[in-house]
Amino acid sequence: MAEQFDFVIVGSGGGSMCAALVLRAAGKTVLVLEKTELVGGTTAISGGVMWIPANRYMREDGIADDAAKATAYLDAVVGDAHDAPGATPARRRAYIEQAPRMVDYLVEQGIALRRVPSWPDYCAAPGESEPGRTVVSELFDLNELGQWKESLRPGFLPLPAYLEEAMQLPDMKRTWAAKKILLKLIGRTLGSRLRGKHLCSAGQALQGQMLHAALKAGAEVRIESPVTDLVREGNRVTGVVVNAGGAQQRIGARLGVLINAGGFSRNQAMLDQYIPGTSTAWTKTAPGDTGEMIQAAAAHGAALAQMDQRVGNPMALPPDAANAEPAVVQGDLAKPHSIVVDQTGQRYMREANSYVEICKAMLARNAVAPATPSWLIFDSRFIATYPLAGNMRGAKKPDVWYEKGFLKKGESLAELAAACSLDAAALEATVARFNTLVAQNRDEDFGRGDHVYDNWLGDALHEPSQTLGSIEEGPFFAIQVFPGDVSTFGGLVTDEHARVLDEQGAVIEGLYATGTSTASVMGSGCPGAGASIGPSFTWGFVAANHAVGNAPD
Repeated sequence: MAEQFDFVIVGSGGGSMCAALVLRAAGKTVLVLEKTELVGGTTAISGGVMWIPANRYMREDGIADDAAKATAYLDAVVGDAHDAPGATPARRRAYIEQAPRMVDYLVEQGIALRRVPSWPDYCAAPGESEPGRTVVSELFDLNELGQWKESLRPGFLPLPAYLEEAMQLPDMKRTWAAKKILLKLIGRTLGSRLRGKHLCSAGQALQGQMLHAALKAGAEVRIESPVTDLVREGNRVTGVVVNAGGAQQRIGARLGVLINAGGFSRNQAMLDQYIPGTSTAWTKTAPGDTGEMIQAAAAHGAALAQMDQRVGNPMALPPDAANAEPAVVQGDLAKPHSIVVDQTGQRYMREANSYVEICKAMLARNAVAPATPSWLIFDSRFIATYPLAGNMRGAKKPDVWYEKGFLKKGESLAELAAACSLDAAALEATVARFNTLVAQNRDEDFGRGDHVYDNWLGDALHEPSQTLGSIEEGPFFAIQVFPGDVSTFGGLVTDEHARVLDEQGAVIEGLYATGTSTASVMGSGCPGAGASIGPSFTWGFVAANHAVGNAPD
């Protein structure tokens, strides 16, 4: 081996720095290897939300939750999981026990966290939490990173805004509360800059804090250091092979290797093999989400499971987007005066559902009728009131949206149908049926608005329903919606200690995994916001503690 460390971590996403902190606290040497030029993975560009049952912030706010309640809810969401070895009862129990302990540990290490005041669980099931089980980062000063500041992957939110503040900003022309938030953000930005700070939010703040803490604790982090293989001696993984400046170099890991290298959303060949009908063009993951470490571990006998699962998220493809990145439109779909139809003009889903369920519905519908892409149909009230595909509210949209055919328009529904190559009679009948349901304030067809999460996604100012609104005031508009994702949910099978298992169910000694490189503990379900980042941090924490507890004398 060219070098030796106690523990080597492949990838710098959610759970990597958490594991590094545990190892460094135990006096162990740690190396984090990131293949791209930026640290933070998909977590850094996300909202940075973790789903943590019975967490300390819920207790502080007087919100009742405990392991029994969380277990009942997760069992209901995941089901019997007979076909999901990543979501065994033992792993679910371990997650519910260890996730709040992980948060407490991070707080002890100086990581500043908080909860979003309201972010309901996604599913109507026993044990659900209406206030939600979310944990997020406090704002973070990027200048604390020093020379590492430029090596942290940028986030999606350019303002130093808490997530709940950012969610209200689109209403700044509608409510005084939103105007006050805007003024507060301006003051916060100016004040922090005058004090020599550069505040960031969401996933970038979470990963910024974690990187700062790991570096301060003495972990070594290397960028542009792709791992190409594992070193295995007998039944034990003892290191990794790294491409170091074009040369293959072996680095030893006395206690173990943790794989946290993301999923395979940006590997079209793997998508075609495991999730046919999906595309790398529809993902919002970091560039490193290419799956080669899943393949490398499988080549050493590691079992794979749940490879057809993904963290689906509906996307639009605006032609003016920077770097041709898709735009998340889940919130758009939940707003009043809109519906989603397939290419036959039929409505087929509850539009105010969770992002995972929306995309499942699209792919399932596409098996019986063309639905990828589907169409988001809306009227003039929608476009005047709500943001669309990342563009602020208002009827005036970029000219290129019309020129490239991204935004379709019709003075009548029949004219809009022609622009979208839809059957006019079918679309008119679908809209008429929906308007009838709106008039009775009950979606008998798909239950839109029946769950608290539907209404949380909708428009708090719209009455009598926050998500149901008729489509009847022209002109009418439409955009295509694709079943995108924010990562895959299948990969290496691990046990309750985050150890990777082989195809016979035996432990591959010295090999751990977390994050979307693994078969998710959530199975094919998604209980609430942070169902990928929470487990990534938690299993990184579990893996590191297991490695320390089993260290040789």
